[in-house]
Amino acid sequence: MASDKAASSKQAKQGGIGETLKVIAQALVLALVVRTFLFQPFNIPSGSMMDTLLIGDYLFVSKYSYGYSRYSFPFGIVPMSGRILASEPERGDIVVFKLPLDNETDYIKRVIGLPGDTIQMIGGVLHINGTAVPRERVGDFVEVDRFGVERKAARYRETLPNGVSYDTLDLDPDGASDNTPPYVVPAGHFFMMGDNRDNSSDSRVLDHVGYVPFENLVGKAQVIFFSIGDGEPIWKVWEWPWAVRWGRIFTPL
Repeated sequence: MASDKAASSKQAKQGGIGETLKVIAQALVLALVVRTFLFQPFNIPSGSMMDTLLIGDYLFVSKYSYGYSRYSFPFGIVPMSGRILASEPERGDIVVFKLPLDNETDYIKRVIGLPGDTIQMIGGVLHINGTAVPRERVGDFVEVDRFGVERKAARYRETLPNGVSYDTLDLDPDGASDNTPPYVVPAGHFFMMGDNRDNSSDSRVLDHVGYVPFENLVGKAQVIFFSIGDGEPIWKVWEWPWAVRWGRIFTPL
C-alpha cells in the first residue's frame, strides 16, 4: 500500500516536471516565431538618430514589413539569398539593418535614398536628385547630461519629397559631412542617414556603411515601448519612477 502511494507520488512529480518543461519549450518556440517573423526588440546604444531616438530607448521592429531574408533569422542561420514576400521600404522609414561591412552588426538609420537616386549634402542641406530638400529651423534641442551640463544643437524640420517630415540636428554648421560628392544609389540598395547629421556614421561613409543591400534590411522601427535615461541601469527597478522617460513610452515611429 505504502509502496503504491510512493510510486504514485513519484509519477505525479515526474509528470509535473514534464508538464513544466513542455510549457517552457512551447513558450521558447513561440518567442522564437514572434521574434523571427513578427517583432524583434532593439535598444538604442548611440545618439546617431537624436532626437527621434535617444540612447536608452527600447523599440519594436516589425520583421514582416519588408519580407524576409537570411538576416531575419537568428545568426543568419538560414542559407537563403534575396528576400521572400519582399516589399521595398519607403523614403523616410526608420530601418534596422545589418552593416554591409560585416553583415553582423545591427545599425538603425533613416532611408533617404532609393535605388537610382542621387544623394548629396551641400552646405548642410540634403539634396535628392538635384533638388534641395526643404528644411525649417524649429529651435534648439537641449540635452542635459548626468552631470548637469547643458548642450544645445540646432533643430531643423526636414520634409522629404513623399511628404515624410522629421527633425534633424545640426551640431556643427560646417561639419565634415555637410558637403559631400554626389552619391548614386545602385540598384537593389538604399542610402541611409542618421537624423543627428554631424554625429552619424551612415551611407555617406562609403568605406564603413555605404550603400545598404535590400537583403541586409532586418525590419522597420514601429514604436518605442520603453525608455530610460542614458546611463541608467534598466535593472534598477526601484529607480524607474525618476529614471524612466514616461512620455516616450508607446511613441510611434
